[in-house]
Amino acid sequence: MKARSQELVDKSIAAMISAIEVYNKPDFKYREETFSILAINAWELLLKAKWLKDNNNKVRSLYVTEKRLRPNGKPYKHAKVKMTGSGNPFTHSLDYLAKRMAEKKTLADAAHKNIIALCEIRDSSVHFYNKSGLFAVRLQEVGSASVRNYAKAAKSWFSVDFSQHNFYLMPLAFVKNHQPSEVILLTKEEKNVASFISSLEAANDPKADYAVSVNVELKFLKSKADDAIKVQVTNDPSAPKLQLTEEHLKDKYPLNHKALSTACAARYCDFKQNQKYHDLLKPLKADKRYCHVKKLDPDNPKSVKQEWYSQAIFNVLDKHYTVKG
Repeated sequence: MKARSQELVDKSIAAMISAIEVYNKPDFKYREETFSILAINAWELLLKAKWLKDNNNKVRSLYVTEKRLRPNGKPYKHAKVKMTGSGNPFTHSLDYLAKRMAEKKTLADAAHKNIIALCEIRDSSVHFYNKSGLFAVRLQEVGSASVRNYAKAAKSWFSVDFSQHNFYLMPLAFVKNHQPSEVILLTKEEKNVASFISSLEAANDPKADYAVSVNVELKFLKSKADDAIKVQVTNDPSAPKLQLTEEHLKDKYPLNHKALSTACAARYCDFKQNQKYHDLLKPLKADKRYCHVKKLDPDNPKSVKQEWYSQAIFNVLDKHYTVKG
């Protein structure tokens, strides 16, 4: 008979595989929303399995308790398990478990922040709606990192072997055709979520096993392998279109130097564009979490370069300046 924790692991894996299979369908109208819902479900079951394992498979460790009063108004000596409307025990939420496990260093900080970002996308999808193709790109960056983090955690905690599964998200270019004009159609709500995700990306460490988000790149290389995917370049307007663009970088790195300085002046009461400011920016320019360096002419190696900064840079600057009250 399987332990409860292992039963939860099996259910969790089934949920994540379902999320990936739905996402990778070539024509699915509720792709990002469905993936985020199922992926969150997979993470919650995995964390509950780990929690049970660390608590000797005592299912009560997952129950939410509350203090209750006796009929005479005096409190019971021991807290009681909180019940749902159907009379079943309430179990701890994903937010609670992720926070507690991150505090105990059981769950990596980057993986925790990735879950927070994925939950924000899920909440935005469930409670309202998203319509921008650019927002779909941000979901893929967070979702791809989440799948990788999930596989790493499941293997580390339960020795799960994912070699029999295609455990990855297909590049957007293969599953969905986006129009270039979509880069300007972010709603206010979508901008808020995208900005929130950018702020979490400060926890990204290129050398770490876990990540808040990842950049998904698609490259075509010549190959003599028999099973290599064949691609033909054509000007046939009826041929399927594959769009490779850096437009989504404008969302991830929205601030040029002038805009960043203006934002700092509005954000901090003791900000000055002095040597201290330039010294702080210098090492951040080489960090992809905070800065993307773009050549004005990509084909010219001597082209003038321009730095574009992400919202995550404020997580660093906040430590050196006083935020206005």
